[in-house]
Amino acid sequence: MGAHNTATGASAPVHSAAAQDFIARWSGTTASELATAQSFVIDLCALLGMAKPHPTPEQDYMFERPVTFAHGDGSTSAGRIDCYRRGHFVLEAKKLKAGSHTKGFDDGLLRARSQGEGYARALPAHEGRPPFVLVVDVGTVIEVYAEFSKTGGTYTPYPDPRSHRLQLADLARPEVQDRLRRIWQDPDSLNPARISAQVTRDVSALLARLAKSLESPVAQNRTEQNRTEQNRTEQNRTEQNRTEQKLYHKYSKTQYQQSLIAPEIIASYLTRCLFSMFAEDVELLPKGAFLGLLQTHRNDPATLQQMLRILWADMDRGGFSAALAKPVLHFNGKLFKGAGEDGYSLLLTPEQIDLLIAAAKSNWREVEPAIFGTLLERALDPAERHALGAHYTPRAYVERLVLPTVIEPLRADWANAQAAALVLAHEAAALQGKAMEAKLAEARAEVKKFHHQLCATRVLDPACGSANFLYVTLEHLKRLEGEVVNQLEELGHTQDQLGFEGETVTLQQLRGIELNERAAALAELVLWIGYLQWHIRTRGNTAVAEPVVHNYGNIECRDAVLAWDAQELAYDDADQLLSRWDGTTFKTHPVTGELVPDEAAQVPQWRYVGARKAQWPQADFIVGNPPFIGNKRMRDALGDGYVQALRGAWPEIPESADFVMFWWHHAAAQVTAGQTRRMGLITTNSLTMIFNRRVVQAALDQNTHLEMAISDHPWVDSANGAAVRIAMTALAGGAGDGRLHTVMDERPGEHGETTVEMLTRTGLLHADLSLGANVAKAQPLRANAQIANRGVIPHGAGFIVTKEQAAALGSPSILREYRNGRDLTDAPRGVRVIDAFGFSAEDLRTQYPAVYQWLLERVKPDRDQNPRPKRRDYWWRFAEDQPRMRQSVASLDRYIATGQVSKHRVFQFLDASILPDDKLIAIALDDAFSLGVLSSQLHVCWALALGGRLGVGNDPVYSKSTCFDTFPFPDEDTGLTPPLRERIAQLAEQIDAHRKRVLAPESGNTGLTLTGIYNVLAALREGRALTAKEKTQHTQGLVGVLRELHDELDAAVLAAYGLPATASTDDILAYLVQLNTQRAQEEAQGRVRWLRPDFQNPQNSVQKQELLAQDDQAPEADFDSEKSLSKPEQTKPAQHPWPATLPEQVRAVADALAASPIPLTLSAIEARFKGRGPWKKGLPTLLQTLEALGRAQAVATGGEVAWRG
Repeated sequence: MGAHNTATGASAPVHSAAAQDFIARWSGTTASELATAQSFVIDLCALLGMAKPHPTPEQDYMFERPVTFAHGDGSTSAGRIDCYRRGHFVLEAKKLKAGSHTKGFDDGLLRARSQGEGYARALPAHEGRPPFVLVVDVGTVIEVYAEFSKTGGTYTPYPDPRSHRLQLADLARPEVQDRLRRIWQDPDSLNPARISAQVTRDVSALLARLAKSLESPVAQNRTEQNRTEQNRTEQNRTEQNRTEQKLYHKYSKTQYQQSLIAPEIIASYLTRCLFSMFAEDVELLPKGAFLGLLQTHRNDPATLQQMLRILWADMDRGGFSAALAKPVLHFNGKLFKGAGEDGYSLLLTPEQIDLLIAAAKSNWREVEPAIFGTLLERALDPAERHALGAHYTPRAYVERLVLPTVIEPLRADWANAQAAALVLAHEAAALQGKAMEAKLAEARAEVKKFHHQLCATRVLDPACGSANFLYVTLEHLKRLEGEVVNQLEELGHTQDQLGFEGETVTLQQLRGIELNERAAALAELVLWIGYLQWHIRTRGNTAVAEPVVHNYGNIECRDAVLAWDAQELAYDDADQLLSRWDGTTFKTHPVTGELVPDEAAQVPQWRYVGARKAQWPQADFIVGNPPFIGNKRMRDALGDGYVQALRGAWPEIPESADFVMFWWHHAAAQVTAGQTRRMGLITTNSLTMIFNRRVVQAALDQNTHLEMAISDHPWVDSANGAAVRIAMTALAGGAGDGRLHTVMDERPGEHGETTVEMLTRTGLLHADLSLGANVAKAQPLRANAQIANRGVIPHGAGFIVTKEQAAALGSPSILREYRNGRDLTDAPRGVRVIDAFGFSAEDLRTQYPAVYQWLLERVKPDRDQNPRPKRRDYWWRFAEDQPRMRQSVASLDRYIATGQVSKHRVFQFLDASILPDDKLIAIALDDAFSLGVLSSQLHVCWALALGGRLGVGNDPVYSKSTCFDTFPFPDEDTGLTPPLRERIAQLAEQIDAHRKRVLAPESGNTGLTLTGIYNVLAALREGRALTAKEKTQHTQGLVGVLRELHDELDAAVLAAYGLPATASTDDILAYLVQLNTQRAQEEAQGRVRWLRPDFQNPQNSVQKQELLAQDDQAPEADFDSEKSLSKPEQTKPAQHPWPATLPEQVRAVADALAASPIPLTLSAIEARFKGRGPWKKGLPTLLQTLEALGRAQAVATGGEVAWRG
């Protein structure tokens, strides 16, 4: 089967004479780039039979395609792509000096590659990123780089680092012409994953048929036998339990539920078969050796059985094989062990041998390891075989997590090491003789140092399945290694290639944990096939060292989150085996005809002795796809005993968190401890829900940040092929910004996969996977201090009485009206609360004996058992009396209240006689202006961004410390005027009065609630059609009027802040964060804009406070309250020590350029560092190297050169 037989419309190979004419015409070209590049491309198109580029209104296939670069300082610059074809390639051409590829070092092609990738990233988002970047040294070389995800990732050498560079003479080869023609016509046909996917599907289907035919009757009839056994009489139940216990101790649970041994023997046998098929196709076995045995002995299965036993035993130890009459390599590993065991080689029928022959005829060079393991696992598992034809997880999805988690940080390290080496190479170019060679040796040493780091990098997948994540990681590690080796050669490295088992990337660096034995075995197989594929593709089979396969033991078959000393069957008090539904067996309901759980299909419950947290092997990176089991399904899927042991071992994880969060928390803990650089995991998209989000927030609070996140992405369940929605997150240590990818469009692909288009934004990523202003850095303001407080906590139902009970108690003054959150949003309960604040027990008994007796009988019995001495000893008082809250509202006739947890953020006035519950936030302000500001959409945006969410309804939480204390109210410095203040106050009074009027009992609007009113208001703003119930609420609540009042209020408050009516949520939050910072600076200088100065700062009058603020102001250059918030204050940059090593110096300068909002001159860069020695002399060369690598851009600023990142 050929690798390139799927192209559409490909032209026939060019006659060799035409190719030779082209090569002769362009060899030795010396003209400039501008004079030759377009002619070269036109001639190349003619050679390939492609239309030449031409101007079109769409600018989709042309020379000199204009692009615009957007820079971090808000400026833009123009560029032009030498040749561009939308959805196909960016071509960047140079004409380097003669001999630059054969003598010494030249960074011209590096510059061209960096320019080409920069152009690709600068293309308009709606055009997407082309899959190819072509770098051309006219008349000499064409370098090919590819990035098939088209999301702006790293372009890597295609097809690999050893063969991506096409010399001019290579254009005479038909396969090279075909490759270039496909780049012009159908670039996706060159995607290795696409090429090999069909081969893999076909092979897996054949193996599934064979596996099914090999299953024993025991396996096929096991389900019915289990049901029969479950129907035994109760008298025989105890003996049955004892028998099952013995079976469980003898076999694994998976074996017991399906069949005793057959599936495992079949899986091992077929695994040996398929590795043999691969080995002969890549000529690790003599070509056609395995297929030949199958064909020769097709009609003599008994002989074939013995011949395969002999062959595999010979492959295990190496040497002469009697089965082939030829020597074979020493393969080793676990795969071919156990030649003397039953089932090592199975007796097949001729028809079954035919299936093996058909599979052996497939092109095993092209099998895709990234999906092969998943499909093979389905093929070999009777319970999952029905999903074989279902979709599989596309490689591009896996890469979407692997690249930012593992590869990008390593490539960043490589970029610094490469730049350091190139700096030294540039210095060597100015030297001669031994001095030049010594400097080049230093350059090579920098590259080798990184190569050693790369070969020592460890990657762990703690739920590896059949190793698709590990394989994709391996391939990218090998690609990166290839680039490193190429750089060594360009720097004059003359030693032999790095050895296969020497200093090179090997499978030993990849670790996995997998509970399923079959999947764990397949994982090792997949990794070895992938590793050998890559090695042979890049270096040929002659370089393979023996033993070919090693038993590294890097896939551990065990539980990844729970360890235990012993697993015992659980019995009840009557010595009966505890069991549960197996979670997979269904039956047809006799009435409805629907599938329902089969209660007869039971599996035992287990008790885990010595349960504790499972430990993971040390790893630099953690990446994977843990199991998707929701919190509510955990007990059904895993059993009560397991879940109980798991929760006990991990008490810090909320009980409502999903199963996957145990992996997430464990991986995050490795990052926070500094043992792991970065971790990236797949979770369900419920990651953003509150109980899962708490796990994420806990990690972010430990000096980590989300490097990348996708909150909602299509995925394919590995077991059953079902479409699911997932989230991806990558966590790294330290502070930093991350990238948020948002899926904007989804289209079905050719083979059932979903092609997605994503929008990428950069900034601080929050625990809910949102992006925006860094509201977390907002500081509490003194101006807001002591104003907002939580209500009281009675801690005893006996404190709350009905109106009738209050009347029976004589309605004394200590029985106060009481409100909680639901009283505000729904119909008030009309209850009173016994408030004995300030009373001793004796005083209460003396003055209010009936009330005292009520509490004595209804509160004291419970309080006597309370472990807190204060609550136990002062049983007649609230658990939390909230004296600060009481003091804050003591002098007011009314105050503002809002529910702590509420679907809609609504503020309203309450009479000061009403005592607020803990579920209310009492804001001690009685002016309508403050109510208006708090009720505006601007403050609601702030509260939503800082408050979090809680509960099944994922309702917003209003935290007084984060939402209120940090909120900067408008003042004269933001544009607030007396008329605006009055307008806001009037609108707030109208809104408050309107709601109270329509909700009053005398209105007759039975059933109308505040939540109902704001549900309708939300529907109106969304443009959603109202339901019949909502239409009634709209009429009763006059919601149209309320909407108009809120719209007018929002406009007035925005004007009070100087913001336009069109300000977005991001604009509002960014503005408020900056205003908060400015107010905090004011307060540090002595000016506090008290909300209630007579209460908050009674020792000073307002006039004295204003005078103090004026006297204490810093010089104008340090603080200007009228300064535009959009222009942050410029401060002198901090100086950092000049790093000791060259790669660290490269990183430091590149980071300084990237962090600066403006281009930096040489003197400005020098000012950011301090150190001894002649380090400043090397800066120009270092900057020149960063330019060559596309990490810096030189710009002219006022006659002086500056650089931007």
